[in-house]
Amino acid sequence: MIQLVIRLGLLAVLIVWTLLLIRPFVPILAWSVVLAVALNPVFQRLAKILGGRPKLAAGILTLVSLAIVIGPATWLGMGAVDGIRDLAGQMTAGEVLVPSPPQSVKDWPLVGPQLFDLWDQASTNLRSLLREVVPYLKPFAATLLGFAGNAGVGTVKFLLSVVVAGVLFPYGPQLVAAGRDFLSRIVPDQSEHFLDLAGTTIRAVAQGVIGVAIVQSLLAGIGFKLAGIGAAGLLAFVVLLLSIVQIGGAIVILPVIIWIWTDKEFPIALLLTVFLVIVSVLDNILKPLVMGRGLTTPALVILIGVIGGTLVHGIIGLFIGPIILSVAWELTVAWIRTERVPPAQLAVER
Repeated sequence: MIQLVIRLGLLAVLIVWTLLLIRPFVPILAWSVVLAVALNPVFQRLAKILGGRPKLAAGILTLVSLAIVIGPATWLGMGAVDGIRDLAGQMTAGEVLVPSPPQSVKDWPLVGPQLFDLWDQASTNLRSLLREVVPYLKPFAATLLGFAGNAGVGTVKFLLSVVVAGVLFPYGPQLVAAGRDFLSRIVPDQSEHFLDLAGTTIRAVAQGVIGVAIVQSLLAGIGFKLAGIGAAGLLAFVVLLLSIVQIGGAIVILPVIIWIWTDKEFPIALLLTVFLVIVSVLDNILKPLVMGRGLTTPALVILIGVIGGTLVHGIIGLFIGPIILSVAWELTVAWIRTERVPPAQLAVER
């Protein structure tokens, strides 16, 4: 009995120590696995095109991913960081302002005067409301500054995750086999089903939710920048958040379109409007194309994953959180369902 207690104690110490050592690398490893699973179909096609050379395909895919992270994603992130810092500074100083409508709005046909009055009243009321609320938002401003300060570390984590994912691509079959063997010791009768469900959920969320949201926010950021909006990066980041939590970026894009018509000439305003309208409905077009099945994870689970992941792991947790919670949700629902279904009926369904 004493020997058993000593062995269990040493095992517990070893496990805790191991967790403490790998804890800083957990977000990087988790995002690497997500990227490897999500991009595996692309990797397989590329390797086939290159004549069955997986290492070359992994290298090319890694370089392309790094170019995306270093290029447009970094531009969007730095713009969002600058906007967050400005907003936090305004909150701290108590100087959050809501712009008044331009006088040119009155000259719009039919709706001009009514829109001007509505905009002016909303601006006045919101300005008065913000004066009362801003003092209570100062602690939130400190959180925003901390989030912005973590952006540089998050970018490095993204780069490392892409590199690690590139290393994992050629070893996909071995990793799948290892995962199957691990699950077979926990759920022997459902290991194959749970492994397929986890992979399908990761691809669905990573491609259909996170991927589409990133594409939509990048294109929206380009439109905002072309329109000459100073907070283009911050607004694009808000579009990213709204797209991930399944609300959609139209809430941000529509006011920008209205502002464009008050500030730009007709041809430019028309072109930007057409571009931003296409961007606002882009998620409705891309999601059915990239998601192999409809996402059954509730939007509330994704929202909790976004908030919790960001609080725990910083900016990289914004993307890891909803994926991890979605996988946990789907596996839990599947496990509950298999517990309720008799073995004979489950075998027939398979």
